[in-house]
Amino acid sequence: MDYKIGDIIKTKKPHPCGNYEWEILRIGIDFKFKCINCGHVIMLPREKALKIIKK
Repeated sequence: MDYKIGDIIKTKKPHPCGNYEWEILRIGIDFKFKCINCGHVIMLPREKALKIIKK
């Protein structure tokens, strides 16, 4: 699947704040996501990021 910066994705497991939705801030070798609910920012390696995204 093709992802773009600014896309909203859903994850398989929720963030501790209870939210499943994340905004993509960066794409490359690493993905950078921002939680829509609390604003927490995380960075994950590409393999792990693609694995947690609900298809």
